[in-house]
Amino acid sequence: MYDLKNFVAELEQRNPAQPEFVQAVEEVAESIIDVINGNPAYMGARILERLTEPDRVIMFKVEWEDDNGDLHVNRGYRVQFNNALGPYKGGLRFHPSVTLGGLKFLGFEQIFKNSLTGLPLGGGKGGSDFNPKGKSDNEIMRFSKAFMTELQKHIGPELDVPAGDIGVGAREIGYLYGQWKRLRGDHVGVLTGKNRTWGGSLVRPEATGFGAIYFLNEMAMTRGDSLAGKRIAVSGFGNVAWGSVLKATELGAKVVTISGPDGYIVDDAGINTEEKFNFLLQLRSSNNDVVEPYAAKFGATFVAGGKPWEVPVDVAIPCAIQNELNGADAATLLKNGVSYIVEASNMGCTPEAVEAFQSAGVPFAPGKAANAGGVAVSGLEMSQNAMKLSWTATEVDEKLKMIMKTIHANCMREGIKGETIDYVRGANIAGFRRVADTMIDLGY
Repeated sequence: MYDLKNFVAELEQRNPAQPEFVQAVEEVAESIIDVINGNPAYMGARILERLTEPDRVIMFKVEWEDDNGDLHVNRGYRVQFNNALGPYKGGLRFHPSVTLGGLKFLGFEQIFKNSLTGLPLGGGKGGSDFNPKGKSDNEIMRFSKAFMTELQKHIGPELDVPAGDIGVGAREIGYLYGQWKRLRGDHVGVLTGKNRTWGGSLVRPEATGFGAIYFLNEMAMTRGDSLAGKRIAVSGFGNVAWGSVLKATELGAKVVTISGPDGYIVDDAGINTEEKFNFLLQLRSSNNDVVEPYAAKFGATFVAGGKPWEVPVDVAIPCAIQNELNGADAATLLKNGVSYIVEASNMGCTPEAVEAFQSAGVPFAPGKAANAGGVAVSGLEMSQNAMKLSWTATEVDEKLKMIMKTIHANCMREGIKGETIDYVRGANIAGFRRVADTMIDLGY
């Protein structure tokens, strides 16, 4: 029988200075420990120990030259965590905050997120501590080529299929894929998030945000509620926030905030016109991380250095980075009467914030369920590449909607507790069962 406290202590000892990874494992283990202890097959196969140790960790040197001819050295990583269900699948992140511990956290979460989609996808994550901010296109291209020169040894369309993430958009995916083709000479679906003209899928940039709103809509409908007229606070202003704004507006809600490192804006009229949507795209593609220009252009209020969780809203959707919404933020949102919380970022809420929402009876959707839309459409892109087909935006969006509807139903099935639904427990158990059962079936 597992003792949670002892297991986490041993995990921390084996993974020193990796608090995000330990936090992610502890959050999952709390939900599934009773399921494991109640199943002799899971116990005998030591599923928990094997799931919390990556299949392999690849770390490599990336040498690249800037526009002045000076040489720079960064670290590149690929964490291939678990491939019981299919090829490793997870994004590449180019950001100075990238560490091995952070990528292990993201790769571990990816196992369960990918499992929840029902698609044949394993879990992985990768990236580099390279900072794209302030770099020219040519510098980013040279870095991307150098990164792929090493990464290509470890990936493939049936082995490991990376996608984009923070700092890696369609431009970077293009540079990476171009180098893959130079080195390998084939045109296969080894990356997702590609440009539409050479193998990408429609709806992929918006998919994570679309999926989060579809999940929110299912939560509301379960309670006899709807999104019509709901005020929503969104953090960030990248792909996830943009997709969330578009789909929430389409379903009748009003998104009133976006945010960046400089602060946040409040647009009480709503971010709900074509001009505003397009300006978000400009912000996203400008390689700039400030949102004050939105306030100047549209007459919105800008709050320097603040967080959007200060604004009274019905729904809060963290869309930026891990642990961006803490216990104090949760207390403010609850005081202002928030009705739903949806993590569109990975582990966007701290454990204290999650506990506060759950204790108050506010429905809380964890990232591994709510933000699975991105990897779901990446999986659909892989299918289109394999079949040499291209689906319409409507076809992809309908498939995404059904996947999110199924994820919500699975979370409900495993998470019902009396009159309430514990979505964290439901997502963790549903994701875990599929992976664990497959590992046993395959003799892993």
